[in-house]
Amino acid sequence: MIVQHLSLCLTVTTPSELLNGIDVLNENGEVVGQSQAAARSAIVQVVFSRILMATPGMGLIPVVMNTLETKTKVFKGRAWLAAPLQVGLLGFVLTFATPLACAVFEQNSSISVKNVEQSIRDKLAESGSEAKFLTFNKGL
Repeated sequence: MIVQHLSLCLTVTTPSELLNGIDVLNENGEVVGQSQAAARSAIVQVVFSRILMATPGMGLIPVVMNTLETKTKVFKGRAWLAAPLQVGLLGFVLTFATPLACAVFEQNSSISVKNVEQSIRDKLAESGSEAKFLTFNKGL
């Protein structure tokens, strides 16, 4: 379900990035061109970090709630307590999961010059650049 949601979000929000590419920068921070390969790499990194962000809440909270329901008497006569407890646990988990998942990949990622489009490699060759990597902002 998470992957379906992310697929829908990405197809709605990032088609121009996939079609036109995203800016790639040389070692001086100057835009060299727009790369579809860098856009694909950025989207893969964002999807992976978003899945990591959601996993603790979707995996840990059901285990905790099941344990509390079956092994303790916390909810005996207080069934109304389940919903606020789940919301509180989710808030607590996301407080840590969100920044950790965002930190898995650097905001500015790099891509090998060998993996970008030929037009960008030609532009680098014309300018006399010997760069082996280009950088791009992957987004969140």
